[in-house]
Amino acid sequence: MGADMTAQPSTPVPGPAAPEPTTSEPVPSAVPSVAEAAATPPESASQSAAQQVAGTDPAGHDTVLAARRSRFGSPPRGPLLMGLGAALLMLVGGFGAGGTLIRDPWLTNSPIGFWRYGHGSEIATALVYIGVVLLAWAWIRLGREVLAGRVGGRAVLSTAVVWLIPMLVTPPLFTRDVFSYLAQGALPLHGFDPYAVGPDAMPGVFTDNVHFFWQDTPAPYGPLFILLAKGTAALAGNNIIVGVILMRLVLCLGLVLLVWALPELTRRMGGKVPVALWVAVANPLMIIHMVGGGHNDLLVMGLLAVGGLFALRGRCLLAIVLVSAAMAVKASAAVALPFVVLIWAMQMPGSTRAVRIGKAIGAGIGVFVVTFGLITVAAGVGLGWLPALSAPSMIVNWLSWPTGAGELVHWLVNLVVTVPKQPFINVARIVGAALLVWIAVKQWLAARDGGPDALRRAGIVLLAVAVLSPATLPWYLSWGIAFLAMAPWSRKHLSWLVAGSLWMVIVYYPNGEDALYNWGYLAICALGCLLAAWSLHTPDPLGLNRRLSRRKPVAAPEESRDPVAAAGAGQRPS
Repeated sequence: MGADMTAQPSTPVPGPAAPEPTTSEPVPSAVPSVAEAAATPPESASQSAAQQVAGTDPAGHDTVLAARRSRFGSPPRGPLLMGLGAALLMLVGGFGAGGTLIRDPWLTNSPIGFWRYGHGSEIATALVYIGVVLLAWAWIRLGREVLAGRVGGRAVLSTAVVWLIPMLVTPPLFTRDVFSYLAQGALPLHGFDPYAVGPDAMPGVFTDNVHFFWQDTPAPYGPLFILLAKGTAALAGNNIIVGVILMRLVLCLGLVLLVWALPELTRRMGGKVPVALWVAVANPLMIIHMVGGGHNDLLVMGLLAVGGLFALRGRCLLAIVLVSAAMAVKASAAVALPFVVLIWAMQMPGSTRAVRIGKAIGAGIGVFVVTFGLITVAAGVGLGWLPALSAPSMIVNWLSWPTGAGELVHWLVNLVVTVPKQPFINVARIVGAALLVWIAVKQWLAARDGGPDALRRAGIVLLAVAVLSPATLPWYLSWGIAFLAMAPWSRKHLSWLVAGSLWMVIVYYPNGEDALYNWGYLAICALGCLLAAWSLHTPDPLGLNRRLSRRKPVAAPEESRDPVAAAGAGQRPS
């Protein structure tokens, strides 16, 4: 079942985690034998009984602890505590360096209000960055344990949950998007169409905290998300802190869905459950951006994962409903729909391949239209979100490969003659769109046999959408993880995953502003990410421990104080 976190045998990959080892130690009996009882003094017997009630027998075996380890998988203590400490540092630092409120009811005009300004803000920023580094370190240490087969799926999941808990109540980190979500949810509560006006149409506590770039921008999200945002805003009232926490909890439903689907989906796709959990759930991209930042992409990930699982189980109608619901959160999920339809077609009996695909496409379109229509009616909105999909294209940064290519060509040309930048970006984006279509069609045709391979190729296309769209933000890379995390991973690819994940965490500042053109900062970050990737398979890649051990003076052996030893060595004992 999907809830089983124990890895099952599958196609071997380099360095995967094995199933959780079972202890070979005998389980102590709760009832002593007759011989043991006869040989036990009354005092020891009473002590033994008390220890058994407490869960510990005289030999030191803690049966309660053993039961807990069986349930939670014996998380490695070092990475667990290091990651928890990192999350707590980011929690504390976030109040001064994260997406802080314009008028913070806790800090404004309070004795600790200095935390938001001047040296206080600088200290808070330092705490956040220290937390990021420590979390990355803890994640890599956990990854080594996974690849060595010393921990299994339950341990990875338990560790990730401990790291995630502080993120549920921290101020938004590396983004301010959650304030936009709340403002867009509040608009329909007061009679405004979120697809026609931006948050600035209704001044208030939510709108005050929306980033200035999005103040007058209509919502580019689907009707399901507007429905969820509206309900969250209604429950929060005018309490923005409660609103942020509630929104995170709503979005974490996607994380729950992902965790539920991941084990079975991983086994079907040939991967290893501990590795998949380490990639998808314990990843700093998930901990910091998806939960700490509070992005609706998390809901998309969960719906796609469960939809893919039901497709492989043969319940393709429900799978299309779930993928349609993911599209009703973010339109980018639509690229997974043709692959689910292809899986359905390959499960249909009889007839030719072309006829089955035609039937599946027709039925899939029908299910999608009904599902999307019902969600739209329930949300009380129209289709105005379709024109609003162009809103992200206002973002110009080189994380989008076409945009970056356009900027690079413009920079080179501008060395010779001064020309405007936008035409270069527009042309590059057109080329990027054509390349994206080619990749999507090629992957769909290659997935003609359906099955797990179709989901893997859907993940590739989702990843291509993230980097070839006109605009790319760091958390967009999570779309492909919904399927690719479950596939087999080589050690080389895992190293690149480490570098890419950490890079996407730190290319924005903790307050939500981008750092993409601060080249000195980026150079330092790039070196750190490459070092982290190297250290996944090579502990202490710089050889610091060896250098320190060489510098450490070797203590001279102390003269023996043992009279017998001294006499044996020819010394007169004192």
